[in-house]
Amino acid sequence: MNPSYLDKGDLQIFVTAGETPDPIPGARVRVSDPANGQVLEEAVTDSSGQTPFIELPAPPMEWSVEEGAEERPYAVYNVTVSAPERETLHLGGVELLPAGRAIQRAPLAPARSGGFNVHNVLLEPHALWGPPSTRPEEEAVKPLPEESGLVVLPEPVIPEFVVVHDGRPGDASAQNYWVRFKDYVKNVACSEIYSTWRTEAIKANVLAILSFTLNRVYTEWYRGKGYDFTITSSTAFDQSYSHGRTIFEEIGVVVDDLFTTYVTREGIAQPLFTQYCDGRRTQCQGLSQWGSQALGEQGWDAVSILKKYYGGDIYLKSAEKVEGVPLSYGGEVLTLGSEGEAVRTVQNQLNRVGDNFPAIPKIPADGIYGPATQAAVMEFQKIFHLPQTGSVDFAVWYEISNVYVAVAKLA
Repeated sequence: MNPSYLDKGDLQIFVTAGETPDPIPGARVRVSDPANGQVLEEAVTDSSGQTPFIELPAPPMEWSVEEGAEERPYAVYNVTVSAPERETLHLGGVELLPAGRAIQRAPLAPARSGGFNVHNVLLEPHALWGPPSTRPEEEAVKPLPEESGLVVLPEPVIPEFVVVHDGRPGDASAQNYWVRFKDYVKNVACSEIYSTWRTEAIKANVLAILSFTLNRVYTEWYRGKGYDFTITSSTAFDQSYSHGRTIFEEIGVVVDDLFTTYVTREGIAQPLFTQYCDGRRTQCQGLSQWGSQALGEQGWDAVSILKKYYGGDIYLKSAEKVEGVPLSYGGEVLTLGSEGEAVRTVQNQLNRVGDNFPAIPKIPADGIYGPATQAAVMEFQKIFHLPQTGSVDFAVWYEISNVYVAVAKLA
């Protein structure tokens, strides 16, 4: 462990049964220093499959908020997770930034009889610290696949999943991952920027990532070329995606708030293809990541930052439809005193989610948003790293629906 690490950050391990959201309680977790193997902390997961947040040393804040740091601005740790009748998982390269909260998912596969039940995973370095990205220049507004036989919707829709090709487009040996849209955006944002940045800079970058992704979705960019995926993980073509990477809570909260929003211009239906680069080692015609952070430090808001890089005629728009939500959101924030079928839907879904996450208390599905429903919502928000407001806005409705669908499929 670097002796100059005087700042602290918090790390939580979320242990699940494979790639499902089903939690594994009672799993043993060990965090160690990759430099010398010294065990720094040990913990056991609770009924939600989560450890407490573990405080660990992290580099000085200025290394990650000021351009030009010569040392890696985040700490890395090794994490070992074990549970009865499951493979032991060794994770290397788990990232931690100062004054932040990092969540590391640890999926444990079932143990195989007579097999070697140890799985080793080395997570990729952060894109701002690893090899520089070499994204090609592309047109901000793409031709639509009118002659390809593919359907072009009148307005962009937030997909339930994106299919991520984990390599260059032509690499047939690369794996395809089906990733929930919001989880994909969180992964990319946590791979591309630091959670220590100014909130408005984080928002600007998340909006660029969302628009970039939705442009690939809307124009069927790769499917129109005969591929069976939505986007790649190669920064030579798309955005940095590292399957299983550490998620920073501060970035996740921004994505939860903005995930239906994209950048566009008058006269076009599609989200703008919002190219971006780090602005330090590589230059491009779009947003400079380090430049956006500098503007955030100067007090610029997210829209002003985006207009500097993409032009004063851009504006933000929200998608009208989000796939994968079983029942549509009515538009009214549900809180103490709310009544009706929307409240009953939330109560029924929370009760089903509570079968897998018993920390969520059971509540009567009476359509009345009372203190018991508020307490159940707050526990859900705590487990899934949402602001603990006790109210159900669209972001919370969407997350409850997503988890409900996932655990219902488990049954």
